[in-house]
Amino acid sequence: MRYDFMTLARQGGRALATGRARIYADRIPYDFDRLPIRKVLNAGLAAASIRFKTSRALGWPMHLMVEPSAHCNLTCALCPVTAGLNRPQGHMELSLFKNLIDEIGHYLFTLLLWDWGEPFVNQAIYDMISHARTKGIKTISSTNGHLFALQDHADAVIRAGLDTLIFAVDGATQATYERYRQGGELARALDGIRMVVARKRALGSDVPFVNFRFIVMRHNEHEVPVLEELARSLGVNALTLKTLNPASQDPYSANREAVKHDDFLPRDRRFWRFRGNSMDARVRRRDNPCKHPWYHPAVHWNGTVCSCTYDPQEKYPLGDLRESSFREIWNGEPYRKLRRQFREDWNRIPLCGECSYAYEGGDCSHETIAEAVFFPEAAIRT
Repeated sequence: MRYDFMTLARQGGRALATGRARIYADRIPYDFDRLPIRKVLNAGLAAASIRFKTSRALGWPMHLMVEPSAHCNLTCALCPVTAGLNRPQGHMELSLFKNLIDEIGHYLFTLLLWDWGEPFVNQAIYDMISHARTKGIKTISSTNGHLFALQDHADAVIRAGLDTLIFAVDGATQATYERYRQGGELARALDGIRMVVARKRALGSDVPFVNFRFIVMRHNEHEVPVLEELARSLGVNALTLKTLNPASQDPYSANREAVKHDDFLPRDRRFWRFRGNSMDARVRRRDNPCKHPWYHPAVHWNGTVCSCTYDPQEKYPLGDLRESSFREIWNGEPYRKLRRQFREDWNRIPLCGECSYAYEGGDCSHETIAEAVFFPEAAIRT
């Protein structure tokens, strides 16, 4: 989500006057109509917290990441799930999710239903989506697509009303696909896309917006020229080319140096996330632009609250929703301490000092998508 203080202030003024707002995630626009005043005012408070880096957040989160499951049906290279999370794995219970959304959902603009793991191996995710939508939240999720080759999953996600479904497909042939998506079948992932697109048409639904996601890496960058034609033939709404983040997929991994210097980095500099002549010569930011501690937390399947997605091992847990309410955690001492440390010297926090945001080009809010192509003809006509 792209935000700075002045942008939020201008958007807040327009939203108060019109009840409307538009935000972007991965270059995809999300429009809000008839916004409740409390949601607009909360956005203003969040903007003030970000601007002054307060230790106590003045508002509640505007965006939320929730991990429906820490399990996955693939073993993708560079993923902490494959390397081993070193924490319990399971599925989030629907009751835990509902309690969280009932508590803070009226302030949220977007809900990202993924973190580490394949979200749709948790059958409760469809009820999660439906419940979140009752609060006026835009819901977004990401999948490797294999389960959606089954019609019941495709119908369930459409009827639940998910706003955007990202299909992570990082190869145009099986050979390139399985280099990263280990254990996966490209044909099945593409069948999953076709099934969702076909069932949207059959059910006369505009959602989910289908985003064909391609992480550009050394072994697949030669396929970039054919992707637009492939994506269009599948009937998706958009194609997004994402940059690889080999530096901080897991800052605590035992094989971090191997990951940092591996051969996944593309040769084409257009698809480098970080500025510099090499991974070792990345340009470090003077000021870290991350705003997550004030408006975008992550919640793992078991209720552990973290500051963001870049704490897959829960090295910096900030609270447990099974023991405390989110409101108690959000301005509890661990969260306030983290915000103070970030304000005073973010480089001294390992989680932040080696994060994507710490380097030029690594702002995950708006710099990680190298290209986006939209296909208006894919819209459902009802």
